[in-house]
Amino acid sequence: MDTQLMKIAERIKSLREKNEMEIEWAAKALGITVDELESYESGEADIPVGFLYMAAKKYGAELSTLLTGESPHAQKYSLVRKGEGINVDRRIHYDYQSLCADFAHKKMEPLLVTVEPEEGDLSYNTHPGQEFHFILEGSLEVSIGDEALVLEEGDALMFHSEHPHALKALNNKPVQVLVVIL
Repeated sequence: MDTQLMKIAERIKSLREKNEMEIEWAAKALGITVDELESYESGEADIPVGFLYMAAKKYGAELSTLLTGESPHAQKYSLVRKGEGINVDRRIHYDYQSLCADFAHKKMEPLLVTVEPEEGDLSYNTHPGQEFHFILEGSLEVSIGDEALVLEEGDALMFHSEHPHALKALNNKPVQVLVVIL
């Protein structure tokens, strides 16, 4: 089992318990089922970054705390040089880099996401809030519910992320996307 996933799962459960939240209440507050929350807290299921962001907000923590186990401390600014974002290995065909993990009290979560080409069914995700996507390189199909949108380099998209959504790299090439979760 993925060591990073297990550590994140333990942190989610620990934060819920430290906040003295019953699992039923926490699941309802996070907009998921008790079974889903139990599978995230046990490390049995892959945990979407959008869910982690919302859980961190509900539990009064930072996403980077859930991901790394360390609290961010930058107050004035956070500078991340090219290629030095904190890697977040969450999903098999997505590579996430947190672009400001060290900045405390964020109101948004900017991520550099590389979507690798894959075959098979799309993996849909939902979570409360909004997402902004800006295509840096490549062609990306974004499915939101039953609509499929093709985005090219330089295109931008914002949507309510409680709608089921999935990403697919086109032309058998990786895609780089700046994603901001609100």
